[in-house]
Amino acid sequence: QVQLVESGGGLVQPGGSLRLSCAASGSRFSFYALGWYRQGPGKRRELVATITTGGKTAYADSVKGRFTISRDNAKNTVYLQMNSLKPEDTAVYYCNAADAGQTPYWGQGTQVTVSS
Repeated sequence: QVQLVESGGGLVQPGGSLRLSCAASGSRFSFYALGWYRQGPGKRRELVATITTGGKTAYADSVKGRFTISRDNAKNTVYLQMNSLKPEDTAVYYCNAADAGQTPYWGQGTQVTVSS
């Protein structure tokens, strides 16, 4: 069983930055496709960004140019650097790890609030 633990959320003013981290247990981290999702108040969970085992990234249109996903296989950690934050980025952010053919793993989420 893989455990994912997110951290780095908090309260930030519009235009500010945060970096989220997600640390994974186990020895297969480098084999996982990784992603960040979010769920805002009254909204469905949506995909924010993904990164493949080879480092290829993809982003939701709403965050392109502002957010950057990266991974450090040596530290079993995936990151989400969030810049130029907007109030509409307020959500619980979840990380996701998917091993080929297996049920994806989810973290417990970390709250990000963008407000003045």
